[in-house]
Amino acid sequence: MTRRLVVGITGATGAVYGTRLLARARALGAETHLVVTPAGVLNVHHELGLDRQALEALADHAHAPGDIGACIASGSFATAAMVIAPCSMKSLAAIAHGFGDNLLTRAADVTLKERRRLLLLVRETPFNLAHLRNMTAVTEMGGIVFPPLPAFYHRPVSIDELVDDTVERALGLLGLDAAAPRAWSGL
Repeated sequence: MTRRLVVGITGATGAVYGTRLLARARALGAETHLVVTPAGVLNVHHELGLDRQALEALADHAHAPGDIGACIASGSFATAAMVIAPCSMKSLAAIAHGFGDNLLTRAADVTLKERRRLLLLVRETPFNLAHLRNMTAVTEMGGIVFPPLPAFYHRPVSIDELVDDTVERALGLLGLDAAAPRAWSGL
């Protein structure tokens, strides 16, 4: 299997999930292809203090969201999976309805049509009926809706540990074998 991973980052809160996924995927030897929406760039800067150049340096390849002719927009470009972390409700809706109006949603559509893994770390709460229906539609198409809900059974002592656990669980779902979620510590 090709160890190429497409990583999308949108304007939803939780930019740390996307940046940590990029760093961890690189450490696991995966080739990463990054696409970030304009709102994603703003949010990464707001939440993490990174500019576009620093963000793109975390990936092996970065693609402009308007470049719908990029390699990741084609089913003939073999990838292992795609993850959008964080995934806004706007991007979820576009994916659920096949609205590939930018490279992020087009790459997600290609991932689904090629029957590859698509993982969406959706960020919103509470959910309204449209959100739930869009999550159902993506799930019915083969995507995995994975809200980054923290796990406490391993007794984390920092936000970093919570983020790392979610990232490892996501990478495991994406098929990156060396990912190591924390084990339950018992009570």
